Amino acid sequence: MKAVNVLLVIGAFILFSACNETKKEAFTLIEKQPNIIYVLADDLGYGDIKAFNPNGKISTPYLDQLAADGIKFTDAHTSSAVCTPTRYGILTGRYNWRSRLKSGVLSGVSKALIPNSRTTVASLLKKNGYHTGFIGKWHLGWDWALNPDYSLIDKAHNPKDFENIDFSKAVTNSPNDIGFDYAYGHNGSLDMAPYVYVENGMPTSIPLKNTINKAKYTHWRGGPTSPDFVHTDVTPNFFRRSFNFIKENANKDKPFFLYLPLPSPHTPILPTEEWLGKSGLNPYADFMMQIDDFMGKLVATIEEAGIAENTIVIFTSDNGCSPQADFKILAEKGHHPSGEYRGHKADIFEGGHRVPFIVKWPAKVKAGSTSDATICTTDLLATAADIVGVTLEDNEGEDSFSFLSLLQDGAKNKYKREVTIHSSINGSFAIRKGDYKLILAPGSAGWSAPRPNAKEAKDLPEIQLYNLKEDVGETQNLQASHPEKVAELKQLLAKQITDGRSTSGAVQANDSVSNWKQIKWITASE
Repeated sequence: MKAVNVLLVIGAFILFSACNETKKEAFTLIEKQPNIIYVLADDLGYGDIKAFNPNGKISTPYLDQLAADGIKFTDAHTSSAVCTPTRYGILTGRYNWRSRLKSGVLSGVSKALIPNSRTTVASLLKKNGYHTGFIGKWHLGWDWALNPDYSLIDKAHNPKDFENIDFSKAVTNSPNDIGFDYAYGHNGSLDMAPYVYVENGMPTSIPLKNTINKAKYTHWRGGPTSPDFVHTDVTPNFFRRSFNFIKENANKDKPFFLYLPLPSPHTPILPTEEWLGKSGLNPYADFMMQIDDFMGKLVATIEEAGIAENTIVIFTSDNGCSPQADFKILAEKGHHPSGEYRGHKADIFEGGHRVPFIVKWPAKVKAGSTSDATICTTDLLATAADIVGVTLEDNEGEDSFSFLSLLQDGAKNKYKREVTIHSSINGSFAIRKGDYKLILAPGSAGWSAPRPNAKEAKDLPEIQLYNLKEDVGETQNLQASHPEKVAELKQLLAKQITDGRSTSGAVQANDSVSNWKQIKWITASE
């Protein structure tokens, strides 16, 4: 009997020790989880960084070095060709058109687009031990404190809205409510009033005047402007605060996630005085050089903090370059913001949604790497979940695929995205699978010619099919000669839309479907 007891005691001790070792190992893994910094430029084209466009005329030494130190993705895409929809997809891992936003963008007074109940990259990482921060341009709506009995019209730029906002009170449904421990920024684009910073739910200052600027490169809509809101200083301000965030959170018990969505080089195009004329091209190119320089300072801050080895730095753009950059002047000087691709911001063509995408992570990513895997900006949530070892629920990240394996060993066979869906500013769809891209619209479905409803688009086929491997410029419409491919992709598009997801899992509901014209047209003939 005594021998049995001794064996039981020994067995219990071994089991206890094993459990302790497991806990110790898990804790070590948590301690080693990387910091994550996601920098999102605004309206920066695929061809605006020399690492992606060697023939480009804008000097971008720091971004080129970032690419040289990590991996560049040459076939990376935003889910949409405009601001708000892409930002929604980045944080939720869900295509924007599954939300109430079927087309266009929000305004500076729009209500929150992401409900507090939806999992975001920030809420997932916060739940798994990260300190989370947002600094920059939000453009996903929050709820300003309104005077009683006044209702906003979503996406409108109505001066009466400003008169009915109480800037002395906190906003609700803010970034803090969907996972950010710290949040500082403005609600719309830098050309959308009100021009007011909000920090952790509170406006930092009450606007005392209205400002407006109608100059070509510095245009912004008129509206309330706080004394601490200086348009020219907004981009520098966000970078300065990000540097402080990094310093304050480096080498702490918790890893950190910093989401830094820039308001630039979107209009108003406002390089500071020291950068004006530096490019020898135009103010847009000057602005690009300023952003590049700030990225150099951000990387230096990380290195000085001693956390470079296990910090992931991601740099990309929310869509293609805007024609406000003045394509004509740039082209005359040999620079093409979309590189070899057709179209630009707002378009369903590649120039609208193909973007530069760089990841530096010295601990895992081999320097000088290049990947031609087709990735999407909705993939951040699943990648973050993979990093912390969490399995997403059926109603989380419905369009998000982890690209962690592409960072660690470049193995395409482990990356599960086979299909990517894009949308243009008017809500038109394209679906990409392999080399083929099907567009369910005539023309650009955006701002470049042939524009929607324009005379030149009326006689065009309602469907376009391109083989991007053979025709990166999308010049040869194959829809008439490849009806079987058109049918295959159209059916796949309809299924992934109506299933509420493109990942595997239970069917989910899309939001606000009653007046959804695009899906009615797509599914009508199925």
